[in-house]
Amino acid sequence: MILKNNNVLLGKRHKDPQKADSELHGENTWTMPGGKLHFQEELEEAAAREVLEETGVKINKDKLKLISVNNDKIKDAHFVTIGFLCEEFKEEPRVMEPDEIIGWKWFNLNNLPERIFFPSEKILNNFINQNLTPKTLGQFVLPPGKHKPQKK
Repeated sequence: MILKNNNVLLGKRHKDPQKADSELHGENTWTMPGGKLHFQEELEEAAAREVLEETGVKINKDKLKLISVNNDKIKDAHFVTIGFLCEEFKEEPRVMEPDEIIGWKWFNLNNLPERIFFPSEKILNNFINQNLTPKTLGQFVLPPGKHKPQKK
């Protein structure tokens, strides 16, 4: 979740399901930048890579704050969605993957668009409602950069 002056960055997914490229069926919805982890990639590294690939924005991965962990399931797909808050970044967003996202736009948290992609909506709701307790985040509340098991 990229936040600037109480505005969140959302991208409009293509209305064609083939182009929207979402196993969770997010066509024609507004979404946050994001994607899948590469093998052995750190969570923060994946966030920085995905944001750069999709928006051209360079985020400070060392300043990310974990704000949401969601178990996103539908009939034919299942993902765990990790939501980070990013308030330190460089560059303005631009469309880097025009076949999937048709535009990026800033929305005030008090005036969000209709049809937000449900994993992004969960992250937004957790942030807006400050539903960020350790119980909500469960075992995922870890200090930054400590996302690997410690060797004994």
